[in-house]
Amino acid sequence: MGTDSFWDDVDRHLVRYIPSFTPRIIERGAGSYVYDEDGNAILDFTSGQMSAVLGHAHPAIVEAVSESVATLDHLFSGMLSRPVVTLGKRLSDSLPENLTKMLLVTTGAESNEAAIKMAKLYTGGYEIVSFDRSWHGMTSGAAAATFSAGRRGYGPVLPGNLTLPTPNAYRSPFRNPDGSHDWKTELEYGFSIVDTQSTGSLAAVLIEPVLSSGGIIDLPLGYLARLRELCDERGMLLILDEAQTGLGRTGTMYAFERDGVAPDILTLSKTLGAGLPVAAVMTSDEIENVCAERGFLFYTTHAADPLAAIVANAVLDVIERDGLVERAAKLGDQLTERLVGMQNRFDVVGDVRGRGLLQGVELVLDKQTREPADELGAVVTKGCLERGLHMNIVQLPGMGGIFRIAPPLTISEDDLHAGVDILEESLRAAL
Repeated sequence: MGTDSFWDDVDRHLVRYIPSFTPRIIERGAGSYVYDEDGNAILDFTSGQMSAVLGHAHPAIVEAVSESVATLDHLFSGMLSRPVVTLGKRLSDSLPENLTKMLLVTTGAESNEAAIKMAKLYTGGYEIVSFDRSWHGMTSGAAAATFSAGRRGYGPVLPGNLTLPTPNAYRSPFRNPDGSHDWKTELEYGFSIVDTQSTGSLAAVLIEPVLSSGGIIDLPLGYLARLRELCDERGMLLILDEAQTGLGRTGTMYAFERDGVAPDILTLSKTLGAGLPVAAVMTSDEIENVCAERGFLFYTTHAADPLAAIVANAVLDVIERDGLVERAAKLGDQLTERLVGMQNRFDVVGDVRGRGLLQGVELVLDKQTREPADELGAVVTKGCLERGLHMNIVQLPGMGGIFRIAPPLTISEDDLHAGVDILEESLRAAL
């Protein structure tokens, strides 16, 4: 199939599920690179869809998939296999002592959907609180808790979804006398609005420890602990969505470890499958027991599939064997240093934020006014691709100047720095 025919067929036959497609035909991936139809190497600073933490075509994943497909990849959902139970035990062992029970599914939206259902069934409430720049998935319950995009034109969402202001230290209007971010007042104000809107049926708060689609917003240290207290005061569960932050991405195995605050329910996906469709829900004995007694039902075609468990076990093996959590912290420090250097050199680099190998750069037209630089972001993105680097900007109005940087945890130091060099070169060329 020729290139012209390919794009003609795209126009004729594919639904445009995002604003635009990357203008390259990708033929294969290996390590930290993908390769287009002309054999050009493109350094992947997004780990696929923020998922391929081991890079592309990692030997351990190739072996795991091959073994599973040749022996046992899919079962009736009521049947269990050893890899599934092994994965449940391993995840439990890696988490705080309250998180002992696992539900294995395939996508992040699905895991959040299950977590929301558990919270509603356990508490008897139906109101779910999430950030006003949240992204938790495109299925009905997850989409109702997603506020950053996708809400207009589809009719009513599930009732009972309320918002908290996203604690964006760079842009929040809540300020201390010295100009620093007053997140404590912001959080208290947010809950006062939640309490005003609530019908008395609060069930859970569902948040990401680092918002990704919302613009790489890292929660201030102390925020999660206070949020935990506010949930407990209202009999609400705390659900953490670690689709992108789990399994070492932020320099700790799970992002919540930095704060020492354990959730009632944890959802994992993207990073757990290293690019393949794997997701899980982790919760406590108490919550699982109450939900089971009340008839909890989450019966899907690929629940507890052996293939998903085998892949996830392989991912855990590699992360542990190769010390990738510590490596993400080390490389993250180098990445931060490089990006802060760019911030100091370029007037259009307004903010650098994030943790480990999940970091963001926000471009602005002016550092004083902080006016978003959407058009500049698009130009820089195009320039990066032309120079061999795939960068991702947040595809939302007023946020097109925010880059999300999430390379594989296996990326070499040389490739990491080469990618930042391309970003800086592309930015300089665009000015």
